[in-house]
Amino acid sequence: MTDTTRILLVLAAAALATVGPRGTLQAADAPAPNTLSAAEKAEGWTLLWDGRTTTGWRGARSETFPADGWEMADGVLSVLESGGGESRAGGDIITVEEFSGFDLRLEFRLTPGANSGIKYYVDPDLNKAEGSAIGLEYQLLDDAGHPDAKMGKGGNRTLASLYDLLPASSDKPARPIGEWNEARIRSEGRHVEHWLNVVKVLEYERGGEDFRRRVAESKYKIWKNFGEREKGPILLQDHGNRVSFRSIRIRRLGPS
Repeated sequence: MTDTTRILLVLAAAALATVGPRGTLQAADAPAPNTLSAAEKAEGWTLLWDGRTTTGWRGARSETFPADGWEMADGVLSVLESGGGESRAGGDIITVEEFSGFDLRLEFRLTPGANSGIKYYVDPDLNKAEGSAIGLEYQLLDDAGHPDAKMGKGGNRTLASLYDLLPASSDKPARPIGEWNEARIRSEGRHVEHWLNVVKVLEYERGGEDFRRRVAESKYKIWKNFGEREKGPILLQDHGNRVSFRSIRIRRLGPS
């Protein structure tokens, strides 16, 4: 590629983008946070959070949304800092609806040293003791600033990993702490994919031989048929650190 061609490509990309929050580049036709584009609506995407209210969400151990521990302000949903304890403040929140096959996308923003997670196929009634509700987890973590990144096996507790089971790619395209990243979880049939900033970073088969072997070697081995529920709610975790979310949207895949 000649220098002239490279310059022309850079200029063309700049013409199709606008500067977003904290200086990040966004496509010029990207929808505003917590809204859907016409194309997304046509593809069957719906918002899981309207950007303002608790509609569609409740506590994982309550029929109502937590009175404390979570904040909604300026189109951002945040779990508040409470010292790093797991579900000791407001507690986890889950969707009122349950999902089987789905494509979930959302933006998240971590604070230094933060730990949280996005869980799916959750069984909110399974764990009666202290701690988080049980489900498969897309890990949200400051890999450089939280000790959990060095625990587990082979990096399976780092950002975008299937927590304690399967590590995300080591070359995953994570943006700096304090900037918005996009998580995507796609589950169709038994096949599941984790994506980070439009790059697929892992995939696996729920209930497959490798999956069950990993479960048997993990902290989840005490839960019968872990991760193999037919459907369940989506969960945002309260792990005692401030983590923010927005543009939470989902598209059903296959039967509801």
